Amino acid sequence: MVECEVKIGAADLYDYNLKYTYGKFINILAEVAGLVAVVYGIKAANYPLAVIGAVVVAYLPVTLWLRSAQTAALLPAFKKPLHYRLDDDGLTVSQGEESQTIKWEDCLKAVSTSRSILVFTSKTGATIFPRAQLGDKTTLVIQCISRNMSPDRVNIKC
Repeated sequence: MVECEVKIGAADLYDYNLKYTYGKFINILAEVAGLVAVVYGIKAANYPLAVIGAVVVAYLPVTLWLRSAQTAALLPAFKKPLHYRLDDDGLTVSQGEESQTIKWEDCLKAVSTSRSILVFTSKTGATIFPRAQLGDKTTLVIQCISRNMSPDRVNIKC
């Protein structure tokens, strides 16, 4: 069993939103198209095309940052630390008097970024474990996730 407390901030939400958003082919395609428009627009001296391409490239990261900052500032769930308990039964998230346990078999996948370990508990939602706040418990969290989830659903790099 591993227990830890984390406070999810705007940067942690932004990291999650980037991973979630750029995990979709259509968003990657839009970024590539924007980059192609910028490069072609500059080479062909078609500056309106280059500007449109730059807007396409910048749109997603900027809106994701703004949405993350707004969510972190407005939602009460992000004002206080979350208590996580990982054991063989599942992943329990609690805050104050409220508690929710998600069984490991109900978790869709576990992935990592340079900032976080993410356990997707639904198609659009994940439990965020910021590495900086886990400290020396990072390895224990990764081991617990890897031990309890199917290997084909775990893609965590240490």
